[in-house]
Amino acid sequence: MKAFVFPGQGAQFVGMGKDLYEQSPLAEEYFEKANDILGFRITDLMFEGSPEDLRQTKVTQPAVFLHSVISAIVLEDKFNPEMVAGHSLGEFSALVASKALTFEDGLLLVSKRAQAMQKACELEPSTMAAVIGLDDESVEEVCESITGTIVVPANYNCPGQVVISGTVEGIDRACELLKEKGAKRALKLSVGGAFHSPLMQPASEELQAAINATKFKQPICPVYQNVNAYPQTDPQAIKENLIAQLTEPVRWTQTIKNMVTDGATEFVELGPGDVLKGLIKKVSADVEVE
Repeated sequence: MKAFVFPGQGAQFVGMGKDLYEQSPLAEEYFEKANDILGFRITDLMFEGSPEDLRQTKVTQPAVFLHSVISAIVLEDKFNPEMVAGHSLGEFSALVASKALTFEDGLLLVSKRAQAMQKACELEPSTMAAVIGLDDESVEEVCESITGTIVVPANYNCPGQVVISGTVEGIDRACELLKEKGAKRALKLSVGGAFHSPLMQPASEELQAAINATKFKQPICPVYQNVNAYPQTDPQAIKENLIAQLTEPVRWTQTIKNMVTDGATEFVELGPGDVLKGLIKKVSADVEVE
């Protein structure tokens, strides 16, 4: 079975999507439609902006979404998923590609999500850190042992790689303890805030209103969602999981395991970069990934 997967924030690079725009009239049409919807020329920032421009959450998230979704659109008949999944932001790309959401609604939700997350980040200094070389349970134990502040697992990316999220104080304390516990590395990431943690609750509440006001349809194939790693086709359940996603961890390791168990033998990553390709091979070395 063939699965299509879509990356999240962090996969962006200057020049992303320019080849698509120049080589495909269909891609050009959708990129120009996105410029109109957003009210600014995001294509200028994607194709020729600075790395700093692209690092702004309000730019990054729509940019990665557009590259991913338009990559699926230009495949036309070759886009034939039997299952889809997206990492964090990539879940919105997966929902549009699988026709649960229209392109326009998906882009508007991603833009609202980015702005809401940016606002939540400004309320309290917060960050994330990548933990390499420890099992999930050890990372969870360290996070639970820290009191008086917030620090939680945010992304279960692959065996031996978990990203944690929380206040700056909480992450600093956790990194020290994780190294003592045997982590090869515990590195703070250059991100705007504590994504996929309770600190995103204000953003979740803002996004909830927008999601509930948007029409979702049944997707053309199961969508494996981040919050529980299970396949879903019911529009109402998809909405609820999407709202919960901002404050809950991305269970990517479990998602890929479940997709393989359910018959996935070939994965196609659509979007900028190839981060997911590496993670998938670490979860399941036997599958094909392109």
